[in-house]
Amino acid sequence: MAVSGKVRATGARAIAGPSGQAEVVSATGAKITLSAALSSPGYSPVDLLYAALAGCLVQSLRIAASEQQLLGRLRNVSADVKGRKAPDAPPRVTHLDIDISVEGDFDEATAEALIHRAEALCTVSNTLLGTTEFVVTKRLDVQSHATPAGDP
Repeated sequence: MAVSGKVRATGARAIAGPSGQAEVVSATGAKITLSAALSSPGYSPVDLLYAALAGCLVQSLRIAASEQQLLGRLRNVSADVKGRKAPDAPPRVTHLDIDISVEGDFDEATAEALIHRAEALCTVSNTLLGTTEFVVTKRLDVQSHATPAGDP
């Protein structure tokens, strides 16, 4: 399958000081303030993972409906994503529960086909199911007052 030739700026930068809330800024300029405490409202990084998956699935389902000339018959699509973190180290999500609801003027088989196509189109779910290479670049701007080992 060919990938669309459209190009959109992608990426995100997270910024945090020694105190206060961290902020994430997308390549398109959208900003999200991260929740600093478990009890305060707002997104945690794991919430953003769930939101990315849910959002990708509903957007992908609309694309699937459009491909099948069914967009005008689609009334609503929602995706609820919840996860469970591992009880042991390292911290990670080991299980995702995804509930997709489709409402429209079509039969159950058509709705099932749209969900299946959305799963195939969703970049986020495809990434989570696959193996992604991480390339980490480290930039250090430190001012150490410690004496290096071996110096008097």
